[in-house]
Amino acid sequence: MSATSRPTRGKSRNPGSQSALRHLNQQRIIETLMAGPATQAELSRQTGLSTATVSNIVKIMQESGLASTEPTTSSGRRALNVRLNSNGAVAVGIDFGRRHLRVVLASMSYRVLAEGSVELPLGHQAKEGISAAVQLLSRLLAESGVERDALVGAGVGIPGPIDRRTSTVAQGAILPEWVGINILDHLEETLGMPVFLDNDANLGALSEVTWGQHGSVANLLFIKIGSGIGSGLIINGAPYYGTVGITGEIGHATIHELGLICRCGNRGCLETIASTTTMIELLSRGSNEQLTPADIVARALARDPATLRVIDDAGLAVGRALGNVANLINPEVIVVGGPLAELGDLLLDPIRRGLMRHAVPVVGESTALTVSSLGDRAEALGATALVFTNAKFSRP
Repeated sequence: MSATSRPTRGKSRNPGSQSALRHLNQQRIIETLMAGPATQAELSRQTGLSTATVSNIVKIMQESGLASTEPTTSSGRRALNVRLNSNGAVAVGIDFGRRHLRVVLASMSYRVLAEGSVELPLGHQAKEGISAAVQLLSRLLAESGVERDALVGAGVGIPGPIDRRTSTVAQGAILPEWVGINILDHLEETLGMPVFLDNDANLGALSEVTWGQHGSVANLLFIKIGSGIGSGLIINGAPYYGTVGITGEIGHATIHELGLICRCGNRGCLETIASTTTMIELLSRGSNEQLTPADIVARALARDPATLRVIDDAGLAVGRALGNVANLINPEVIVVGGPLAELGDLLLDPIRRGLMRHAVPVVGESTALTVSSLGDRAEALGATALVFTNAKFSRP
């Protein structure tokens, strides 16, 4: 799996060098240990590396603090059990939203060490959002006791399409103030560490197969319903990025050809019908009250008729769009995320009706539909998984 990241500074790594080979072998061992502790003999069998190679790399990892060992018994024989240290390498996950910022610190054993969130002003500039991320990260490091030199990289989610050729936010993001800016350059220079950039919905999908309940699923679609609507795809066990990285823009699927004009310039896009922004506009008519997605959830749970109708209409539209995608890629699971996910079946039922109406029957019947169990942490957790998949863990 690849990620948008700036090329390594300084002397380039020789792909055929011993250090490069050792690095690749170490990555194989790390990926195996992410599933849990294992003996050196088990690591040799699972990675295909010789026992001598495994022993040497484990020693290097132990000296650098990435791993620890302890005596054990395997098949009646003495063995050395190897486990990743929870504080040996730490990833930063940053999720930028239209109005929010969330930062998570996580260990390689997939344990959250610290997390926090703050509100961002509507229409904030990229520089303002990045500055807030730096401040929140510094606070979390101080509160958790995690040393800055334990950080191996930062994964960052942006609510909009990212052109992977240029690392810029493309037209169509719900943060128009960020469009055209090379966010990767700004983040790496400000944070002082490797940064891996992705669309927030892609990170939501990644979180479901790493942190979530769908680790064994090879074909998964994650749809985030929020101020905008986007989706992330896991195809054949890996995130799918297409040609330039702009995939999953399901929010701009045309639902009504004569509908409202969308911010993308087209008419009748799914976002004009089913985004939380549209729901808030519909439910706020004739009132000066400033509603939030949390208010939509509260009203729906209280069985407010107007709110239930808005959710039903939105769900049917989402289901229609998902039906077309399901016909194309035949996912095993569709996971619904975003601030409305806690509605559960109140949201899933109309989506399921729309899906079954527009998908080929066998596709609709064989596609599981569920809400994310990760809540509003999904994108930030996916960002840490992006780091663990792509960062180089070798230490000086």
